[in-house]
Amino acid sequence: MSDQLNKISTGLKNLLSDKITGTWQLLSETDYFLSRTGIHSNYESQMRDLRNRLNSVNKSGKEKIIKEVHSEIVDLRKELRLLGYDVSLGKHRLVFDGFRHDDSMRKGFRRVVLFILDDYFLWLKGEANHVELAEILEQQIKRHSQTAKKNIRVREKHYLWYLRTKQELILSGSDTETKKDYERLKAFGEASSLLFLSRLKDLK
Repeated sequence: MSDQLNKISTGLKNLLSDKITGTWQLLSETDYFLSRTGIHSNYESQMRDLRNRLNSVNKSGKEKIIKEVHSEIVDLRKELRLLGYDVSLGKHRLVFDGFRHDDSMRKGFRRVVLFILDDYFLWLKGEANHVELAEILEQQIKRHSQTAKKNIRVREKHYLWYLRTKQELILSGSDTETKKDYERLKAFGEASSLLFLSRLKDLK
């Protein structure tokens, strides 16, 4: 009987340990994500409080605390998604790598035109040259505007080469892109890399 009780006790301790470890990992990933945004200071005290409460579990062993902390982290990640961030991209990097030419296709790069609007991005990739891709996207926007009876304001247009790796999105300017436009895009991307990555998540 005592052996069975010991096994049950050990199993419960291991289960509690796994839950703590999983919650710690989720908290660390969320904190790291926030550190790469410009809004980390808004959540700094909350992160500190969550860490302190998890540390207290080691002393109290209360599963209730783990559940509460885990639930708060999940709610925070939902809040970040509503703000336009994709927390799953926390380990991904946005890389601006100068200018490239047509021979970059041999290295796996593809053409894309990127239109930046007030609240979102529109893009079109393809085998056609950048000017043709831009014309196609412009026609699509025009048709949508006429159908929806709503004017779509394009703030910027960019003509790029891109390469998607496991944890990077590499963007380079094409011959059609001006240096001034590319530098402006680079400044925007580097200032808000995670938001930028979120809006280009489906660019494969």
